[in-house]
Amino acid sequence: MIFNVNKNANGVFVNKKTYGNDLWDIITKEAERLKSSDPELEDFLEKNIFSFDNLFDSVTDVLTNKLSDKEDSVSSLRELISKALSSKIIQLSIEEDINSVFEKDPACRYYYQPLLFFKGFQALQAHRVANYYWKKKIGTSLFIQSKVSELFNIDIHPAAKIGKGIMIDHASGLVIGETAEVGDDCSIFHGVSLGGIGSEVYDRHPKVGKNVLLAANSTILGNIKIGDNVKIGAGSVVINDIPENSTAVGVPARILKE
Repeated sequence: MIFNVNKNANGVFVNKKTYGNDLWDIITKEAERLKSSDPELEDFLEKNIFSFDNLFDSVTDVLTNKLSDKEDSVSSLRELISKALSSKIIQLSIEEDINSVFEKDPACRYYYQPLLFFKGFQALQAHRVANYYWKKKIGTSLFIQSKVSELFNIDIHPAAKIGKGIMIDHASGLVIGETAEVGDDCSIFHGVSLGGIGSEVYDRHPKVGKNVLLAANSTILGNIKIGDNVKIGAGSVVINDIPENSTAVGVPARILKE
């Protein structure tokens, strides 16, 4: 098996992040090698990779094909997604997300994997589109949220604020509420809930800092703050603020002493 030059045979990230044309060049070269080893995928790769000269047009097409439910809605949906993805902020977020998944996920050997095969990445980019339209076209935002929930078993409210460089691994069962915030460079695993406690009215969801790890099936409830560089253990239930640079585990979650 030929691995990407930015990872060694053990899947360990060894080089710097890649952006812009350099990133797209790597993806297309990886896809060429994949076509050689799996010729049955030639049409699939042509449709999703080789037909485009940049990453963002490819993401647009991948999302359009995933989210469209009728042939006559494809062109209008593609235009909406393409407009959102023309945002420089969203473009940088997409690149950072791919780099983050490639760097952090040992199972990700190639940059094309998140783009084509990882539903956490695809759902996150769909959310970025929904968030772009939240104050402009609420119906469009809710349509995208609904389709993502049906397709991927991931429910992220369009108003939720999510930073860049996010890895959503496995992703099934992820729920992020309307007033939740997630900082840059966070890692989120399957079954995570950023929810409310039922007694708060508007600003009712967690605020997660930067470089936070939310392990599988962890539940963070209420308008609480999770500090930078925090790790939340699998299956934990967090109902109070967690200070930065700490690890919390258990039900209810308690901070581990150094």
